[in-house]
Amino acid sequence: MQSTSIPYLVFLALTFALYWAVHRHRVARLGVLLVASLCFYVAWTPLPILVFFVGAGFDHLVVKGLARAKSPRARKALVTASVVFNLGLLGTFKYADLFRQTAQSLLAPLGVHVRAEPFGWLLPVGLSFLCFQAISYVVDVYRGKASAEHSYLEHLLYLLFFPRVVSGPIVRASALLERFNEVPTLTPEAGGRALYRIAVGLVKKLVIADVLGSGLVDPVFGNPEAYTSAECLVAAVAYTFELYLDFSGYSDVAIGAAALFGFEFPENFQRPYLARNLFEFWNRWHMSLSSWLRDYLYIPLGGNRRSKPRVLFNLMTVMVLGGLWHGADWRFAIWGAVHGVGLGLLRTWWWIRGGRPEAAGPGRVGLGMLVTFTVVVLTRVVFRAPDLAHAGEFYARMALGMPGLDNVSGLVWAMLGVAVVSHMLPMRLFHDAGTLFVRMPVPVRAVVLVLIGLGIRHLSAVETRPYVYLQF
Repeated sequence: MQSTSIPYLVFLALTFALYWAVHRHRVARLGVLLVASLCFYVAWTPLPILVFFVGAGFDHLVVKGLARAKSPRARKALVTASVVFNLGLLGTFKYADLFRQTAQSLLAPLGVHVRAEPFGWLLPVGLSFLCFQAISYVVDVYRGKASAEHSYLEHLLYLLFFPRVVSGPIVRASALLERFNEVPTLTPEAGGRALYRIAVGLVKKLVIADVLGSGLVDPVFGNPEAYTSAECLVAAVAYTFELYLDFSGYSDVAIGAAALFGFEFPENFQRPYLARNLFEFWNRWHMSLSSWLRDYLYIPLGGNRRSKPRVLFNLMTVMVLGGLWHGADWRFAIWGAVHGVGLGLLRTWWWIRGGRPEAAGPGRVGLGMLVTFTVVVLTRVVFRAPDLAHAGEFYARMALGMPGLDNVSGLVWAMLGVAVVSHMLPMRLFHDAGTLFVRMPVPVRAVVLVLIGLGIRHLSAVETRPYVYLQF
């Protein structure tokens, strides 16, 4: 059940009505959310939900153990067990096939046969996000930043809360689990802003991202040899915006849907393509993942507190593992490694200069944005191509320098222009538009939403496509 579909919107409306009918009764309102979340997940993949029942049960026992344990050694052993367990789930269901295929390719020349034991067909939707969220809660309890006084069913709801279960954002316990005991409130203004956020997300996804994907990105990446170098370059740029609008659109819908139930989710994007360097880019892109990697991997590795070689090692480790998190394919590790090298070179340059520059003129800022965006676009080719061989073909085609843009339609140019301009506009305009929507009389808001729906139906001349980030 895609969150861009009519069935999802009906499901959301029914859950909303039931939730607020019983919102003053803690057990009832949490029961509505848990049943709705279970139904939503089962609509995606029924069998793998058992994985989360088991995972939540194991982590719940660990959390209760942390609440009772006094010995630092025992507490460390408990949190280590949880991390190993969750990463073990992720490794088994998401990466076992990758490791098997790698072993097959390495050992086949030696005459060693590796049996095929595929686990991919059992891969639960959203497993990467859920495992990271599960680890963050256990570690926060260990660090004293979250309470262990929650029931198993609350723990399960925290993992499976339906607005964000499929593709995030990764939500900390303080934003969801710790608020289960609070009686929720929803003002007319907050409700209006939530609906506005959902509408913006649907427009991003259905109108702009899907048109870019079906109108140019898919055909060019599918057969780059049939297109000119210029068309391949435009397709790479279009994919960069498609991925952003697709994922940020999903995040907008998730944030808006959560707000309808009184929960405030963290922002996941902050105009990342205006970043002046790669560090700034990763502080603006998929921020819930970036902050998770910082807090639960980079800092425990030593962060910036160790020697310069160790800092570079930490950066590379985080980026390679962060890349591999996106999918069971070594090209994601390579993509992460390239970003790790870029971050390492930038950090080294700052060390040579004596520190990060505090300010720069418009020319240097513009150059920094251009270089950063170029690195992002070129590395995204590896991200989008089905394998490294196809990525190599795509790069080779771009390098030929062949002109011609005959295969880029007017609609694609229009959507790409909208994507670029909207990305460059100040965030204040986005918030002001939301304020204007909220201040409209309810009947006028309803008319606006209907017009947006009709516009989506008219402009999105392609069949609704799955979210790009579902595959990651």
